[in-house]
Amino acid sequence: MSSSDPSPPYWLLISVLFSSQPLTPALAMTLHQAAFDLHQRGEGSREVAGDMLSGRVTNLRKDVALGGIAGPAFEAEIETERGSGVVRFVLTRQGLELMKQQEAPLAPPRPKYLN
Repeated sequence: MSSSDPSPPYWLLISVLFSSQPLTPALAMTLHQAAFDLHQRGEGSREVAGDMLSGRVTNLRKDVALGGIAGPAFEAEIETERGSGVVRFVLTRQGLELMKQQEAPLAPPRPKYLN
């Protein structure tokens, strides 16, 4: 992460188990954000759309582990400029922790006393 871009790189956030379409960083981040929102809200699925993407991300409601990578599993059915495809991926535990840290509200400012 650089100081000018506070968001973590997508490869820390998701681990792709299978993809029938090549994933660009923008596509990976779109899928990550949709999956993260589903995970936080406990929802089952949601539509995703962007400049070159439309589809649906589904929360598979199970955790998976592959070697040292573990986390909640998701599947996306997408339509891109290259055609339709399926992506199965995991939100990494490291990525979930990083996102929770970014969402943590800042402490309210302390009042300044004049005396």
